[in-house]
Amino acid sequence: MSLREQVMGDMKAAMKAKEADRLSAIRMLQAALKNKEIELRPNDMTEQDALGVVRKLVKQRKDSIEEYQKAQRQDLVDKESFELTVLEAYLPAQMTKEQVEKIVNEVIQDLGATEMKQMGGVVKEVQARTAGSADGKTISEIVKSRLQS
Repeated sequence: MSLREQVMGDMKAAMKAKEADRLSAIRMLQAALKNKEIELRPNDMTEQDALGVVRKLVKQRKDSIEEYQKAQRQDLVDKESFELTVLEAYLPAQMTKEQVEKIVNEVIQDLGATEMKQMGGVVKEVQARTAGSADGKTISEIVKSRLQS
C-alpha cells in the first residue's frame, strides 16, 4: 500500500472514530501531499517524494516545538507534539545513533576524509547510504564531531 493510500485510509478511520485532533493532523498531511503532487505535474509523485513531504513536516514540527518551549507555550508544544507523533508513524523506522555512527565511520574511511572542509561530501554520502532513515541533524552532528577529533 502506498503512503497516499495509507493516509486516506487513516483519515477515514479517524473520521469514523471521531478523533478530531488526529483527523486535523492527517488532513494537513493530505493537503501537503496534494500540493506536492500539483507542483510535480505532469510527472507522477513517487513514494520518495511523498516521504520527503512527511520528513519536511516532521522537521517543521520539531522546530516549532523548540520555539514554543522557548516561549513557554505548553499548549502549543502539546499540539505540535501530537501532530509529530501522527506524522512520524508514516516514516520508515529511524536508525539508532550507533548505527548512524557506524555508517559515518565507514564513509569517512572510504572517502579518506580528515578535514572539516570535507564535511559536506561526507554528510551527503551518509544521507545517500541511510536512504532517509536517519535524521539529517544527527548525521551532521556525528560527522562534525568525527572530523574535529
